[in-house]
Amino acid sequence: MKEITGGVTAAKGFVAGGIFCGIKKNPDKKELMLICSEKKGTAAAVYTTNKVYGAPITVTRAHIADGTAQAMICNSGNANTCNADGVEKAEKMSQMAAEALGISANDVIIGSTGVIGQPLPLEPIAKGIAALAPTLSVEGHTAAAEAIMTTDTKLKEAAYTIEIGGKTVTIGAMAKGSGMIHPNMATMLCFITTDAAIAAPMLQKALKLAVDDTFNMVSVDGDTSTNDMVSIMANGMAENEMIDSDGPAFDAFVEVIQTICRTMAKKIAGDGEGATKLLECNVTEAKDVPLAKKIAKSIITSSLTKAAMFGADANWGRILCAIGYTEGDFSVAEVEVTISSKGGSVLVCEHGAGVPFSEEIAKQVLLEDEIHIDVNMHEGTAKATAWGCDLTYDYVKINGDYRT
Repeated sequence: MKEITGGVTAAKGFVAGGIFCGIKKNPDKKELMLICSEKKGTAAAVYTTNKVYGAPITVTRAHIADGTAQAMICNSGNANTCNADGVEKAEKMSQMAAEALGISANDVIIGSTGVIGQPLPLEPIAKGIAALAPTLSVEGHTAAAEAIMTTDTKLKEAAYTIEIGGKTVTIGAMAKGSGMIHPNMATMLCFITTDAAIAAPMLQKALKLAVDDTFNMVSVDGDTSTNDMVSIMANGMAENEMIDSDGPAFDAFVEVIQTICRTMAKKIAGDGEGATKLLECNVTEAKDVPLAKKIAKSIITSSLTKAAMFGADANWGRILCAIGYTEGDFSVAEVEVTISSKGGSVLVCEHGAGVPFSEEIAKQVLLEDEIHIDVNMHEGTAKATAWGCDLTYDYVKINGDYRT
């Protein structure tokens, strides 16, 4: 596997672009993106588990029920959620994109992100689509990724290649996510493109496997959003033999999609609203994988642990507390906790109890911008990793006046 540049247009046959159209007040902020494939392909998606979900999810579910798609459209600045006319407008938005691209409206995946409960204005979107569609290009991946950003401070895109059946398969992705980040679905948007030839059921299976171990292991603030979606299109232009069953080819595809989703998940966690540090929690030697995942997520979502990480305070009791209130049958008698970073490593807990350590070294470790919390349960062989960020003053500032 090899990491390359190009984002969502790295794979053969894909073009993209992004533009400001007037949904937001700031003309320097792009807010409408399009991605289009030269050929219609298979499609799959995973959605938020929030019972309140955006109209774009309703429409996308219907559009890819047949397992196919050819384009993706997304606006930022307005979530098109909790609106009486939301589905109607999402369908209209899909139709406008389809007409501009010369494809069927039923082959359009649609997303929206931004403020909830505000009517979505279609006039600027219509003008934006008309201006954007003719300009889509291989170079447009960065503009597309910029157009889905809300409170994000960093662009999030990646691309990889892998050999499958003697053919080079490419996969690209872009994502947005900074606040309202919590499983399940990791509260964000991610659009993935690939030139792999893969049947829709296998594409859905691969995406679900990848999401479970990556996006669903991310938490910023414990709030599950209403518009979360990870969607993927596969146009088959790599000309590999069709992947329609389990086997080495499918395993290779799962490997590359897990890699790109993990990359996106870490980018989202590290760009949490107001965040200064990426937190990675690795749980090892747990009784089983579901329990390992629960423990890792419990630590990552602990507000007290997140606050301690912000203050570079090795208050390991907060980590033990988060482990202790995790649901499941396990013992904490042999729990071992180590905190590490580029600044060093410090063992803070062994056999479920504190051990002497240097506060000066711990401070040095915790002042870095990426912190690893390693927890060994000493009860089995299962492991899991979760990602999050510190909790800062700026998180409250950002969300105190997000709407106004």
